[in-house]
Amino acid sequence: MKPLATTTVRPAPALRRSLLLVLLFTGLFGCCPNPAAAQSAQPQQLVIHLVGHPEAAPDFLLDGLDGQPVSIVGARGKIVLLNFWATWCGPCRAETPDLVELQKKYKDVLQIIGLAVDVDDPGEVQKFADSFGINYPLAVASDEVRIRYGGISALPTSFLLDSEGRIVQKHVGLFNPVLYELEIRALLHLAIPAKVETFEDTGEIFLKNADRATELPGVDLSGLTPQQKQAALRAFNAESCTCGCKLTLAQCRIYDSACHVSHERTGAIVAQISSPPAPPAPAEPRVPPAAQSPNATAVPKTSPQR
Repeated sequence: MKPLATTTVRPAPALRRSLLLVLLFTGLFGCCPNPAAAQSAQPQQLVIHLVGHPEAAPDFLLDGLDGQPVSIVGARGKIVLLNFWATWCGPCRAETPDLVELQKKYKDVLQIIGLAVDVDDPGEVQKFADSFGINYPLAVASDEVRIRYGGISALPTSFLLDSEGRIVQKHVGLFNPVLYELEIRALLHLAIPAKVETFEDTGEIFLKNADRATELPGVDLSGLTPQQKQAALRAFNAESCTCGCKLTLAQCRIYDSACHVSHERTGAIVAQISSPPAPPAPAEPRVPPAAQSPNATAVPKTSPQR
C-alpha cells in the first residue's frame, strides 16, 4: 500500500465566492445577513453534485475507542459522513472542529464516523479526541477496510452516505464545511440555496467503475479519433500497472495521478494508437515455373551428393 499524503483542497474561485455568499446571506450557521449587501450581491448559482445511481458502501465491524461496535449498518437510517483521518494530518486536525459542529447541529439525522489510519498507539487517538471534544464514534481502520474503500491514498478522505447506506459523494482533502452541510441538507430534502446535479461514478467513488471513464487524470486523449480513444480506454482497462498497486492503468491514474509508471505507459499507448500504421512490406516477386511440355516426364528427385 502506498504511503498516505495529506491533501488540502481549496474550492475554485467561483465556488469560494458562492460559499461565502451562502454563509453571509442564508444564515445556515446562524449569521445575520446584511439586507443592503444581500440586495446588491448577485451570487452565482451554486451547484453540488451527488451520484445519480449510488452503490452500497462496504460494511465493516470495528471496535470503537469507547468499546462499542462501529459499523455502517449501526447507523442505517441516518446520513453518514465516514471520515478517514490521522492525528498527525494537519488538514484533518483543521477540519475536526467543523465536524464536531456538524454532528452537534444534525445529531438526530447525521452520524459522523471517524476511522483513524496508520495508528501506532490508540491512546494517542483518544487523547486527540478528548482535546478536540469529538462527539462521534472513532475506531482504528484496518487495512482490509482501507482496501475496501479504494485504498485511501490521501488524508483526509470522506465518504457521504445516504440514509440507505449508499455512497453519494467522496471528498479527498480539506473542504469548506458549508459544502458538507449543503450536501447533508440535500439528502435530507431540506431547502438549500444551491442546485443539485447528479453524475455517474466513473471511478471517483469505486475504482471498479474506472472502465466507465472517458477521461483520466494526466492522460491527453484530445488528439485521438473517437475510435482511437475507445481503443486506448480499452487498453488502459485491460493492462495492469507495474508500479505495485495491483490496479489497472486506468484505476491507477484515478487512484494516484502522480504515479509516473502509469503516466508513462498510458502516454506510450496513446502514442502507439495515434501513430499511422506502417505500410506493408512489398511482396517479393514470384518466379514463374519453367515452361514444360504436357508430354514431358518429370525427372525423379535425388539427394545431392555429399
